[in-house]
Amino acid sequence: MVTLTIDGRTVTVPEDTTILEAARSIHIDIPTLCYLKDINEIGACRICMVEVEGQPRLVPACDNVVDEGMAVHTNSPRVREARRVNLRLLLSQHDTKCTKCTRSGNCKLQQLTNDYNLLGEHYIDDLRNAPPDFSNPVVRIENRCVKCMRCIQICDKVQTMGIWDLMGTGSHTTVGVARTRTLGESDCTFCGQCITHCPVGGLQEHDDTGKVFDALADPQRITVVQMAPAVRAAWAEYFHLDPKYASAERMVTALKTMGFDYVFDTNFAADLTIMEEGSEFLERFTHRNKYHWPMFTSCCPGWVRFVKSQFPAYIGNLSTAKSPQQMFGAVVKSYFADQLNVDPKKLFVVSIMPCTAKKAEAALPTMKDAEGDRDVDVVLTTREIVRMFRGEQINPAVLPETPFDSPLGTGTGAAVVFGATGGVMDAALRSAYYMVTGKNPNPDAFHSVRGLDSWKEAVFTIPGAGDVRVAVVSSLGATRKLMNAIDTGEADYDFVEVMACPGGCAGGGGQPIHDGVEMAARRGGVLWRLDRTADIRFSHENADVQALYKEYLRQPLGHKAHTLLHTDHFGWKMPSGH
Repeated sequence: MVTLTIDGRTVTVPEDTTILEAARSIHIDIPTLCYLKDINEIGACRICMVEVEGQPRLVPACDNVVDEGMAVHTNSPRVREARRVNLRLLLSQHDTKCTKCTRSGNCKLQQLTNDYNLLGEHYIDDLRNAPPDFSNPVVRIENRCVKCMRCIQICDKVQTMGIWDLMGTGSHTTVGVARTRTLGESDCTFCGQCITHCPVGGLQEHDDTGKVFDALADPQRITVVQMAPAVRAAWAEYFHLDPKYASAERMVTALKTMGFDYVFDTNFAADLTIMEEGSEFLERFTHRNKYHWPMFTSCCPGWVRFVKSQFPAYIGNLSTAKSPQQMFGAVVKSYFADQLNVDPKKLFVVSIMPCTAKKAEAALPTMKDAEGDRDVDVVLTTREIVRMFRGEQINPAVLPETPFDSPLGTGTGAAVVFGATGGVMDAALRSAYYMVTGKNPNPDAFHSVRGLDSWKEAVFTIPGAGDVRVAVVSSLGATRKLMNAIDTGEADYDFVEVMACPGGCAGGGGQPIHDGVEMAARRGGVLWRLDRTADIRFSHENADVQALYKEYLRQPLGHKAHTLLHTDHFGWKMPSGH
């Protein structure tokens, strides 16, 4: 252990503790901009400079460890002036038109500028003429970048994709797409983790709110919106509402107030996905010699993009079932259009998702109906729908509850956990057990696939089918390790759930941003609690899904179900050619 003083207070911490962590242990806040614990501790921004007695120069607190007897001053006149100078240097290359930035009010640089009273300072702009590329779900705005390298490190260390890199030298140093490609030419999965870890507005999702406002204002359009399970666990964070009061039904009221004609629950489509994907797994499992193993889930579009570019030999192992988002759109523009007796072209389908990759998924050429119309017209992130609410002066937190519309508004506990890592596997096993045995298992029988461990594995026995070896993985870095293990024969599974984002959709790239704080665990906990308290916890018991099969689809994996609810993963290519 090491004993030192920080601002006159004595503290004892383990060896190799940084000055920053030592200060935080006694609730002394040292400001940071580039710092991400265990990911980006490089002192790039120089905002965390502190004064150490006996040392001639200030040192960054994030990458300097404590010494016995060290005396640290975190807010001396030298320190304050150094931070002001460093902030001025950052601002000289930063577009300070904060009113045009999606991160205004939630920006670390903006906060520091206020804290250090630099509001009236004159900055000599040294901005590059670099117009943003809005052709992809992830948009980089160069003149907002502070070169903190968070995006590079998240992409390298957590997601292992290496999309971003430093370019240029000296004052011309910037962040760009590695190997001087455009983002669209890269194998980016559009997971959006770079966005949620950017401390400023240098990265953002492609904004599609204008398209939705236009559709809401068009009297010829019938607007239909679906809300993903992980959204209900996160939207209230913007309104400082306790999660137990942040019901999906308050969101329904807000969406109705905005003008949507029908508000449905993606949980309905999640239950439908389980019926198709669970049936597909049992078909493969009972005819093993006809298929390659393991079978992978296909709900996560970031993961689908990853496997196509990084492990193309396993594309055929993906479930052919569409994601809940796309199944919902396909059902709305067929079954629901028939119920309304309207031309499907009049229906405008919006998804509210915790994910930026969902925007790319909805645009795939294989996600269209027979007439060439998109299953889902627009995908909004959680952040985008909150901006729309604010623009319309709607606060869901103070609104009464309104139930989802029928018949696509019913979901089960099995569906709501799709938003948490392990949820898809858990839900699929519950229904697979029933499909084989005719009896429901204990809904918590598969709890070992839950939790935030990035790679989980288990073996479950389904009477009449045998032992099923499963794995659950989240984050693309953990996925790469798992795929390498499968490829070399070190790991052998029957069924694997993959989510591109750490913690699953709860930690998705379209979720609310809390700088330096990971929220996937808390949000996932909300979803598992909703499952435990649900009246129905099995997808196959969703009465509206049962009615859909009886009235329209006939049976899982049937001809109509295959046409509407399944896709061809070979029907489109990544930039790498696969």
